Amino acid sequence: MTDTLQAAMPQKADAEQTDGKPNVLGGRPIPPLWLLALITFSGTLAMHIFVPVLPLAGQSLDANPAQMQLTISFYILGLACGQLFYGPLSDRHGRRPVLLAGLAVYLVASVIALASPDIHTLLGARLLQALGGCAGMVIGRAVVRDTSTTEEATRRLALMNLMVTIGPGFAPVLGAILGDIAGWRSIFVFLCLLGLANSLLTWKLLPETARKTADQTAGLVLKNYLNLLRTPAFLGYAIGGSCATTSFYAFVSAAPFIFGTQLNRPSHEIGIYLGILILGYWLGSLIASRLAGRVSVPKLLRSNILSLAAALYLLVTAMTGHLTVITVMLPMFIYTIGGGIASPAALAEAISVNPRVAGSASGLYGFFQMAVGAIATALAGLGEDHTLTASSVVVVACLLSQVCFAVANRAARRRADYISS
Repeated sequence: MTDTLQAAMPQKADAEQTDGKPNVLGGRPIPPLWLLALITFSGTLAMHIFVPVLPLAGQSLDANPAQMQLTISFYILGLACGQLFYGPLSDRHGRRPVLLAGLAVYLVASVIALASPDIHTLLGARLLQALGGCAGMVIGRAVVRDTSTTEEATRRLALMNLMVTIGPGFAPVLGAILGDIAGWRSIFVFLCLLGLANSLLTWKLLPETARKTADQTAGLVLKNYLNLLRTPAFLGYAIGGSCATTSFYAFVSAAPFIFGTQLNRPSHEIGIYLGILILGYWLGSLIASRLAGRVSVPKLLRSNILSLAAALYLLVTAMTGHLTVITVMLPMFIYTIGGGIASPAALAEAISVNPRVAGSASGLYGFFQMAVGAIATALAGLGEDHTLTASSVVVVACLLSQVCFAVANRAARRRADYISS
């Protein structure tokens, strides 16, 4: 990786390596990409790893399924809120101290979750854990931008995203294994160790990479956010893209009860099923990367109709009582492929609405994604029939995404016509 990175950069002027010293770009050291990937995927891994043991933890804490699903909703809510703050904070105070503070919060929260005597303590710990874990998600990508040329940043971010995708894919499987072998609290032992390792590695290997600035005042950040919220095109792409992707969390939070309670499958299988479905998003993103530039953005966004058809099939299956592992997995796999195709296009269009505030747009888009995910998981916990409730939530979300995309595309066309005239 280091050799490739060196070859891709100008010689001596911009990047160099000396014995025992890290690569540098413009005088700033380049931290190892594996470390940035590790601290980035730790945030989402902590959400997915706990899903297979929700029933076990519920029995231990005397909590009902709706309360246990809130442990996922609270975590997603923490990820949503954190994305609004870590970017501006790290711009102003530096990447390293803000990241270390976030990792410390993550570690402390994992210890509290491990020792939780009741569901209410666990809910608070999960919210705090997400607020800490979000630091790596935001700052990891910022460090890549700090230490790469424009072309190299694209390649490094793509490679890091590939590494990060592994986390949600294997996390449910790992969670199921830990739960079966050592009980649900062993998951938080693992997360404590992961948080400690991340903190030590960051302290040892991650130098400061940002050029700190006082320009990122709270007033300016708030102004950028308000301007974006008043832009119909941004709102349409952000809400539509979020409904097309993180509404999937409704199914994730209900999956242990769908497969475990309704279909009587063992917990280790639940982790495998969720891993397969998350790979559907990876496949959809791969298809989108191949179609980008050949197919128009509106057509890519309409791929979410595929998700809608799949969700409707699952809803009808739940209403008629013909549930099997196949009749659940097949439509949901198609659903994730459709969301994976639409998601990159929606994100790219949202950030491009106003390139001067792309950072704020990215953070606000992430907030919408996680907020929709939190709402979806909370709604999924309201019904007695978990499949019926979860499929209803994703059907409504898919319908809303198409409405939002239509509004956004229309607003974007009007904006383009106004600029050209």
